[in-house]
Amino acid sequence: MIRVQNLSRHYGEFKAVDGVSFDIARGEVVGLLGHNGAGKTTIMKMMTGFLEPTQGTILLEGKDVWEDLPAMQRRLGYLPENCPVWPEMTVMEYLEFQASLHEIAPEKRHAALIRALQLTALKEKALQPIQTLSRGYRQRVGVAQAILHQPDIIILDEPTNGLDPTQIHQMRSLIRNLAKEATVILSTHILQEVQAVCDRVLIMRSGKLVVDSRLEDLQTLDRVRVVTNNPGAVNYLKPVTGGKQVTVQQGNDGRVILELEAAAELLPEIAASIHKAGDTLYALHPLERNLETVFAEVNAQ
Repeated sequence: MIRVQNLSRHYGEFKAVDGVSFDIARGEVVGLLGHNGAGKTTIMKMMTGFLEPTQGTILLEGKDVWEDLPAMQRRLGYLPENCPVWPEMTVMEYLEFQASLHEIAPEKRHAALIRALQLTALKEKALQPIQTLSRGYRQRVGVAQAILHQPDIIILDEPTNGLDPTQIHQMRSLIRNLAKEATVILSTHILQEVQAVCDRVLIMRSGKLVVDSRLEDLQTLDRVRVVTNNPGAVNYLKPVTGGKQVTVQQGNDGRVILELEAAAELLPEIAASIHKAGDTLYALHPLERNLETVFAEVNAQ
């Protein structure tokens, strides 16, 4: 659906974004993760048409978005990090104003407003001035304006920034609901947000894309832990794993812990080999790492 190719943005000699490329499929929830200043917001501004790239292209279903920017923006909903709202307006007044900017037809406007209020749980706040709302509710107003026109793509820049734990939980639920109807891209420097709602993560460091992976793939080490009773199991398991490295540790009660370099797909074959040898299998599972470990590794390089 979206293809970003060799995207760069330079300010003089400073490269805020440097040669970034990635694809995003329809219906994905993608987290753009990185420290402050890594280039996340700059990428989002280029994807939404608020900032022109120094070089590179952004394609939406094969078409360069800069060739017909208004058409692309009609398919896009955007929550900036600091969403501009008019505090003296009520929620409904503000959304009606936004609906006019989105050029939603008058006969469809009421239904669009009600839908946005329902999705963001703002119906009870519709007649309140925005300045009386908590930070969490103001963020919901920002999301509501982003989804008024039922966009195909929703881009959220730091959507949980400044929220308390309850508000964060509510925002996560809202993002999951939005993902049922649209492709969602969110930027954050908070690892838990990516783990909680995303299918895939793009990790930025100093303007470069250093990781592009589905979360489930990222967390798999291609290592397997086997707990058995026979240290000699090493000998007949090596052919199964292609002769790759095996680590042996002595456990409690005569048990032996083996760590093998092997993909999770080999688990049935490993179990069958142990059973065939007549040894006891106490445990067998793939080893995993969490996103925090991966993030620390790439930022330490």
